[in-house]
Amino acid sequence: MSRFPAVPGGTLVLDSEGLAKAVLRDRAVTAWLALARADDLRVITSTATLVEAVHPRINRPALEWTLSRLVVEPVTEPIARHAAALLADTGLHGHEYAIDAMLSATALAAPGPVTVLTSDPEDITAFCGGRATVIKV
Repeated sequence: MSRFPAVPGGTLVLDSEGLAKAVLRDRAVTAWLALARADDLRVITSTATLVEAVHPRINRPALEWTLSRLVVEPVTEPIARHAAALLADTGLHGHEYAIDAMLSATALAAPGPVTVLTSDPEDITAFCGGRATVIKV
């Protein structure tokens, strides 16, 4: 398997699209997950991501199997406060950005280096700055 431009290390974080693509066995996301497993990296998502990713058409058994292979981090009060600070620092606000801010705060609290697989690289990059590698999926 060839290496990707940014090699993950420490923690691999999935946003809702990353999680949805993992459930669907998307080739690129599956390759990232295999690399993470081979390198014994933590693979995480946020509990807030579940709210965004779970919908009536999702394959529930595939979702549950995927979730069993990663860590679902809770949105604790410190994570929520950090997410609020990230929103304030970037000048963004509202429900449109809240879940990305919570995911970013979760990523920034994880052991680094951190790589985030996301469908929204602009917002995640704004929240994480240079403290995480952001990959569009």
